[in-house]
Amino acid sequence: MPSIDHLIHVYGLLVVAGVVGLESLGIPLPGETALIIGGAIAGHSHSVSLNIVAVIVTAAAASAVGRTFGYFIGREFGYWLLLRYGSYLRMNASRIKLGQYLFLRHGGKIIVVAQFLPVLRTIAGVLAGANRMPLRRFMVTNVIGAALWATTFGLAAYVLGRQIETVAGPMVVGLGIVAAIAIFAIATFIRGHEMQLEAEAERALPGPLELP
Repeated sequence: MPSIDHLIHVYGLLVVAGVVGLESLGIPLPGETALIIGGAIAGHSHSVSLNIVAVIVTAAAASAVGRTFGYFIGREFGYWLLLRYGSYLRMNASRIKLGQYLFLRHGGKIIVVAQFLPVLRTIAGVLAGANRMPLRRFMVTNVIGAALWATTFGLAAYVLGRQIETVAGPMVVGLGIVAAIAIFAIATFIRGHEMQLEAEAERALPGPLELP
């Protein structure tokens, strides 16, 4: 089976766009690797003409578009699944509304930070949609996060070539550990203040849950 490296050498930006876009849609593909390879080829290969600006713009646009589709999938189907089957996961109406409240207040930060973490980058759009994050805020932070991510890794690959992977790997692992610790701390805080947060969520989002 052809490698991503080979496919990008042959088909260029189409592969970068496809892999990055599908990853952001929710399919576990190596979007970051595709971006790094594209940036490295743009800076160090004479066999294929890839412009680094085109690589960055393509990756950013594909990521933003893919995550937008993920958002609408989450909004239409993820939210419906929460309402219908959430009780099996102890997700009652109050907890579902709490999730909506957290994305209402902190969704922008979640979307931007998730862009730099492989697993969260894949599911962030679906989670934002399922938790009814306001569309305008999602779109703005989605574009900002995608642009920052594509520029950071694209330029790093352009300057350092594939060597960036030896740096990016530990960096992503480190960020993942920090994110895991932060998620654990946030989850612990929410459990300890659940009633208070649910009351705040009810004040911010009064009334019954909106039906899909």
